[in-house]
Amino acid sequence: MAKVYVFLADGYEEVEALTPVDLLRRADHEVCMVSIMEKKQITGSHGIRVEADVLLQDEKFNEGDMYLLPGGMLGTWHLGKNQRLAKLLLQEYVKGQYLAAICAAPSILGQLGILKDKKAVCYPGFEKKLTGAQVLTVPVVTDGTITTARGVGAGIDFGLELIRVLDGSDKACEIKNQIVYPYNS
Repeated sequence: MAKVYVFLADGYEEVEALTPVDLLRRADHEVCMVSIMEKKQITGSHGIRVEADVLLQDEKFNEGDMYLLPGGMLGTWHLGKNQRLAKLLLQEYVKGQYLAAICAAPSILGQLGILKDKKAVCYPGFEKKLTGAQVLTVPVVTDGTITTARGVGAGIDFGLELIRVLDGSDKACEIKNQIVYPYNS
């Protein structure tokens, strides 16, 4: 079982945060939702409120296997401005831990230099912020320890890819079948 940290800020994109949380928990991973806002109740870009498990300043992050950034314009802005989070992401990247980001959030990894010489994707219009990356247009891509996805429409693919990265293709396929994805009428 891996420990996955999901970082939340006001304005996060709900599907991009909660879909991976749901799928990773179905795969029996410990998922910890972390607020960077100095309060546990976080409001998403569409008014959905969730309560984070912990506050950024209260967690030690010494047992994490994966660190996930959901998108959303305002949420990404908040995440990108947080120096403690930036330092943590760089530290974990150097240690070889998995980093994941979706929609606008890969721009944070790009601005930190983490995507240099990596294949990456993002929400259309953010490509220039993926500094040094080979930008693709597929829904989701993993290059080494970095997984990026394009946006809300790739939410399930993103979550399943994170399971594949942590557990292998068989487990990802098992979860895919459990949730009846894709649905064919």
